[in-house]
Order: sequence, then structure tokens, then C-alpha cells
Amino acid sequence: MKFVRHAFSTIVLITTLFTTLITTGITHAAQSTIGILVYDGFLTSDVTAPIEVFGAATQQSELSSYQVVLISAAQNKTVVSEEGLKIIADKTIFDPLKLDVLLVPSAYDMTDALNNQALVAFIKQQSQTASWVASNCSGAFLLAETGFLDGKKATTWAGGEAELLKAYPKVDVQFDQNVVIDGSLITSNGGPVSYQAAFELLTQLSSKKFSDKIAQSLQFDRLHRAFRSGL
Repeated sequence: MKFVRHAFSTIVLITTLFTTLITTGITHAAQSTIGILVYDGFLTSDVTAPIEVFGAATQQSELSSYQVVLISAAQNKTVVSEEGLKIIADKTIFDPLKLDVLLVPSAYDMTDALNNQALVAFIKQQSQTASWVASNCSGAFLLAETGFLDGKKATTWAGGEAELLKAYPKVDVQFDQNVVIDGSLITSNGGPVSYQAAFELLTQLSSKKFSDKIAQSLQFDRLHRAFRSGL
């Protein structure tokens, strides 16, 4: 009788462990990743805007299956923005990653980023499988360098559209537009417009209602009303 009880207890324990492993595996598999690239000299708001928007959104049930990950374009995870903000990335482009959303920021001088073959290769690889690809400001040049923007509508920083078109004539460059959406691609002017782009992307990942809810929680809607009323 003792043997039977012991065997039954063992079966229950094994079943519980097995169920836990399966559940954990399913939860892990269901986790989607929003990857935001960072590199020395990135423009702060290009990165902090989507971090704030999606950081708030992923705390809610509607987007709880997503996580935000900062990805360094170098082996060193410590990165400093143009404005002096020092951050520590979660991952690097040399780590094994599969992103559901890829966001590429800008810098005043894109030379180093465009010459970073490992970075360009990473963006090219991830853009082929990601559900959404986005860039702020001159981050569009990095996307264009991979060929991902060929035949697509896209924009860059306000006033830089002609330069993007000259450098990458296969891109259908859009002028005087804050945010441009073409299929699963979102490009923006960057800077403060990075917030608008982040909310547009959030709308695509969830719904307009939820995006507006997050905008209200961050009081972005108040800022928008203030600008519309002339402050």
C-alpha cells in the first residue's frame, strides 16, 4: 500500500513538472520582441520616445505578450547618445535574436553606422522576418542601405528627403510628411515626431483605442491639444 501511495505521488509530481515545463515553454514562445537599436551618437528622442510608449503599453494586458529590448550595434552594451544620455543595452547585434518589431534610430552623422557591416547585415536579416520594421529620422538611410526600402514609400528627417532620394533612388521618398506607413514599414521624421510614429506603430500592433489609452496615460494627448490650440 505504501508503495502504491509512493508511486502515485511520484506520478503526480512528474505530471506537475511536465505541465509546468509545457506552460513555461508556451509562455516563452508566445513572447514577442520589440527590438530598438542603439549606437554611440544616436539621437535621444528617437529611442526614448518608443521606449516610453511601448514600455507603458507592455504593462497593460493588451500588449503584455510583447517585451522591449535595447540592442547595441557593438560588442559593448554601454552606449552614449548625441545628447549625452548613457544607457546599457539588453543585447547586442551579435546575440541570437529573432525580432517581431525592429526600430532603427538616427544620428547626426550616419557614416559610422552605414559603414558598420555587421549592423547592416543584422538589419537586413531581421527585416526579412520581422512583422514590422520602423525607422526614425536618418535611420531610414540604414534601412535603405540594406535594400529593404526599394520600391517602398518612406521618409526621413524633415529637409533630408532629397538627400535620401539621391543616395537611394529606388526608394519612393515622401516629402513633407511626419510619418509614412507602407505595408509593414513605418518611417518618420524623428525627434518629437518619434512619439507620433510610436503611437502609429502601437495602433498597428493593437488598436486605435488602446493607442489612445496609452497616449492619455502619458498625457501626450494634452500636449497635442496644446500645440493645436497654439499653446
